[in-house]
Order: sequence, then C-alpha cells, then structure tokens
Amino acid sequence: EVQLVESGGGLVQAGGSLRLSCAASGFTFDDYAIGWFRQAPGKEREGVSCINFSDGRTFYADSVKGRFTISSDNAKKTVYLQMNRLKPEDTAVYYCAAEQHYYCTYGPAKNDFRSWGRGTQVTVSS
Repeated sequence: EVQLVESGGGLVQAGGSLRLSCAASGFTFDDYAIGWFRQAPGKEREGVSCINFSDGRTFYADSVKGRFTISSDNAKKTVYLQMNRLKPEDTAVYYCAAEQHYYCTYGPAKNDFRSWGRGTQVTVSS
C-alpha cells in the first residue's frame, strides 16, 4: 500500500523559506513520479512540481519556477520541496502524491494521481 506523509509546513514571513518533506513507503521509487500540489481556500488544487525517479526529470509551474526546488533522497524514500522567496500567494495546504508510470514532462495533473498524503499547511504572512 502506498503511503505518503508530508511535513515541514508552518508560518513564515514573505521572503522566507521552508522545506517540505514527503516520506513515502509501500512502492518502488523507480517506477513512480511524485507530484507536489497545493490548494488555497476557495481555489482548485494545482500542480506545483513533479519529479520522476527513473531519470530525474522535473517540472515546475510558472508561478514557482526559480523559487522552488524539488529533490529526492531515494535511500530515505523522501522527496523534498525547497521553497524560497515565499510570497503570501503561496499560502495553501501542500500535498504530495504518487503515481506509477507517470511522466512529469508537462507537469502533475491532479486527476492522474491516485495516492495522496494528508497535506501540510503553509502560511506566508505579508
């Protein structure tokens, strides 16, 4: 059974940084993609970033490109989302999700991911 647990959220001032973690278990990393998504109050859940373990392929939404970095530690089965220069509009619940045989070339589409964590709150104050 695929299990995903996010951590690392919190309250930070605009311009600050946070690193989110997604601890995964129950599957073989090589066949999977991990996506990071976020959902702000009253808004649709949107894909933020994605990584393929097989070839290290990554994707970033335009809104976070140059500020967020996705990485993985395969030995720890953990994916990280380093978030720098945070803005108030980054405030949301952040989720990680896993999907087998998914390619991140065009970004993570929420309807294509079947395994989800419970999310971690990120709040950026102005």
